[in-house]
Amino acid sequence: MRTILHHHPVILRTFPSMASSSLALPSVSLKTLSFTSTDAFNKGIQGFSLKNGNRSRVFMSLSAGSQSQTVVVDDTLFLDYKPTSAFLFPGQGAQAVGMGKEAQSVSAAADLYKKANDILGYDLIELCTSGPKEKLDSTVISQPAIYVTSLAAVEMLRARDGGQQIIDSVDVTCGLSLGEYTALAFAGAFSFEDGLKLVKLRGEAMQEAADAAKSAMVSVIGLDSDKVQQLCDAANQEVDVADKVQIANYLCPGNYAVSGGVKGVEAVEAKAKSFKARMTVRLAVAGAFHTSFMEPAVSRLEAALAATEIRQPRIPVISNVDAQPHADPATIKKILARQVTSPVQWETTVKTLLTKGLKKSYELGPGKVIAGIVKRMDKKAEIENIGA
Repeated sequence: MRTILHHHPVILRTFPSMASSSLALPSVSLKTLSFTSTDAFNKGIQGFSLKNGNRSRVFMSLSAGSQSQTVVVDDTLFLDYKPTSAFLFPGQGAQAVGMGKEAQSVSAAADLYKKANDILGYDLIELCTSGPKEKLDSTVISQPAIYVTSLAAVEMLRARDGGQQIIDSVDVTCGLSLGEYTALAFAGAFSFEDGLKLVKLRGEAMQEAADAAKSAMVSVIGLDSDKVQQLCDAANQEVDVADKVQIANYLCPGNYAVSGGVKGVEAVEAKAKSFKARMTVRLAVAGAFHTSFMEPAVSRLEAALAATEIRQPRIPVISNVDAQPHADPATIKKILARQVTSPVQWETTVKTLLTKGLKKSYELGPGKVIAGIVKRMDKKAEIENIGA
């Protein structure tokens, strides 16, 4: 029998029979197949293509009592979003001893830290407010700490005059690397608790992957992305395949993070001046995030995501992987698993928001890194920092 396929990738999701009263779609464990060609279909899940993911259609068969119906969920639901007000959430590196102190004066914000203690198994607010810095800076602690403090900042804003109106006006959200989880929690894609469990596991899995190989990250300042790519290519000619480097974080013009083996990163640092880079800054992270060095973390993340209920976000959440918003929970899960090995497309994300007419944005959580990036890309951009 010959199978006729659409040109666009299609994701088939089959649901077991459900009672007619229960159609809580995202909570059902799914077996997902997708394909872009007959050959890809024969290979099953290997045919999944995120390059075309923004054009996918998702078909779900439901059995409600004796009746069967098909619900079509369009992953492109948010594709034509028109942003006016954005919440932006920081990533690892934004942490600082003393964060979370202000949040203790607002009960809804303070409660988040109490809930976090039960999930994490340690006193998070004590680490946030008192340190020690070395412990707070570790991947396993800083990721949950920033996630909780950023969502505490939302509660700080909610408690102030006119805060709820600002929150209600937000029509797009995104976050830098780890911050994507915070953005998804804010957008209602998963609960605070489920998001924290994912972030805890993500930090642990990334630390383990970093421990498995000698790798590092370095910021290259003062070059455009093409020149940084040429610098990486030159460095890679001098090191073994295991030490190769790549651009891992497209932050903003003139600021790109390079990740890879320690020898490759050292080669980048040695050659940077000859490429007319202003400076390089070795980053205080566990290893080569957003490269294949993080591959060991992917399977653990996939398993945790598969067991987590993810719902369609109530507003667009821009992905770090492709700088696009996704509506389909299964696609969001795939992208979050891929995020740790994929370059962060932050420059494209911010540029797209500004080009689409963003009027005002807010950076919620510790630090002011994102505000600096936005201002660098558009001096007239209006952005406010909400700390906790």
